[in-house]
Amino acid sequence: MPASLKLFSATTPNGRKVHVYLEELKAAYGNIDYDVEKINISTNVQKEPWFIKMNPNGRIPTLIDLSRGPRDGLDGFPVFESAAILLYLAQTKDVEKKFWFDPSDVENYSELLQWIFFAHGGVGPMQGQANHFIKFAPEDVPYGKKRYLEETKRLYGVLEIRLKDRDWLVGPGRGKYSLADINVYPWVAAYPFILDSVDEWPALKAWLARNAARPAVEAGFKVATA
Repeated sequence: MPASLKLFSATTPNGRKVHVYLEELKAAYGNIDYDVEKINISTNVQKEPWFIKMNPNGRIPTLIDLSRGPRDGLDGFPVFESAAILLYLAQTKDVEKKFWFDPSDVENYSELLQWIFFAHGGVGPMQGQANHFIKFAPEDVPYGKKRYLEETKRLYGVLEIRLKDRDWLVGPGRGKYSLADINVYPWVAAYPFILDSVDEWPALKAWLARNAARPAVEAGFKVATA
């Protein structure tokens, strides 16, 4: 029987955050089944009409929930934008709220959203631009390198402040491993693209190690590599 979820993805930080959550859900519930179609973004296949029909923004990851039934010429309900996919999976699959908080838990749920949006509007785009100018730009642009590297480091400093006396970004006490961590971890884990180390931020470094030690995180980083 085919899986009810189909993910179009690649081994980018945005792809990996969804891979990790799906693997965490599999480990926690045992009944989560999904298929992955690897998208080679270097060929711009994600800009082709068949993909744009699923995701008008032409980017990965994109999820199709086949259990919702066909619609608009697609086999199921499409979800794009990585953070939106995480929240959709939380609402539809994480029924025991193992990795998120009930919206009625106003403060914890709000903090969850705050740190998700912080990553989605901050660390992700800033570090993505730093990666581009330092590693991939066809010409040397010193201003671009400095601007985005310094902003990425500033945002790491924000995470350091939050994690100084905590294990995880959100939740009472020392926190609870949640979508907030899953959403930002693959970006910060990619720091070797632009930095030699994260020793400058010891709490962040320890948080990276805690994430990396989770079996589902390791499994999620292997998705879409075949």
